Amino acid sequence: MSQMEVERVQAIVSSSLTEDNIPTEFIRPEDEQPAITTFHGPIPDIPVIDFSDPDQDNIIRLIANASRDWGIFQVVNHGIPFDLIHTLQLVGKHFFNLPQEEKEVYAKPPSAHTIEGYGSKLGEDVNGKKNWSDYLFHRIWPASCINHQFWPKNPPSYRAVNEEYAQEVRKVVDKLFKWLSIGLGLEADVLKEGAGGEEIEYLMKINYYPPCPRPDLTLGVASHTDLSAMTVLVPNEVPGLQVFKDDHWIDAKYIPGALIVHIGDQIEILSNGKYKAVLHRTTVDKKKTRMSWPVFLEPPGQFVVGPLPQLVDPQNPPKYKPKKFKDYSYCKLNKLPQ
Repeated sequence: MSQMEVERVQAIVSSSLTEDNIPTEFIRPEDEQPAITTFHGPIPDIPVIDFSDPDQDNIIRLIANASRDWGIFQVVNHGIPFDLIHTLQLVGKHFFNLPQEEKEVYAKPPSAHTIEGYGSKLGEDVNGKKNWSDYLFHRIWPASCINHQFWPKNPPSYRAVNEEYAQEVRKVVDKLFKWLSIGLGLEADVLKEGAGGEEIEYLMKINYYPPCPRPDLTLGVASHTDLSAMTVLVPNEVPGLQVFKDDHWIDAKYIPGALIVHIGDQIEILSNGKYKAVLHRTTVDKKKTRMSWPVFLEPPGQFVVGPLPQLVDPQNPPKYKPKKFKDYSYCKLNKLPQ
């Protein structure tokens, strides 16, 4: 099957859609449809944490509470320049606005074991349903695992902007790991070392969710927890992220310039369940394109992740078995038991 025969959601949108039809493979079962399942009552907001707070103990307490109770929080005054975030969004948008055949140059090779490249389908859906989204994946750090064949050459500034963003996001990630670690009662470096230390891979993804005639029936991404250790995400101004909390799907509020931090499966495992990976999904919009820029912090494939020994004792036996990250990922993406 040639690359162009792979149907991109963006192409489906521009070609064939009438007012209110979408192909049946995008229509979710009723228990997943956003119109039916989104909660609109009075609800607490996802915690927002201000990194400029001079009281560092307070930041640590807020992060630990958010990671235990929610598995997600938003960070303001994080130190990444607003202009850089804006430019990151502009170059990503530019790529998705290129002609289809120009984007296909970066398509994920069908037989490749890599996740990197431009694509539309990731993992298996239990009901054979498709997500209303296209994406681009490429690693941005460390230098040894960057593969520039998957970095767009157009716009020409794409590379420099992503390199600069990688350096800035690393500073934020180091603070997050340190404070999350202290919040577990551990030494500052323990959590990061347990997730791969300096070998942690930074995987950039651009999610592209085109306008959809029936946003009430479909999802941009079905409900999941991230298989990463942690995910640091920049959204655009079109809302869509929803979080599952207290048996309800709750809309995340858009805060311009904020970073959204997800606790992923590997930190849940390392913390032996004290921190929770957040169950989340994405809805789409009838008129506007939603985009987001998550960076997934992942251990190297061969790295074994298991509950930290400091957090395991006779009262708290291990809840997860140690596993190479590549084996964990394979099982998760193929819906196999861990």
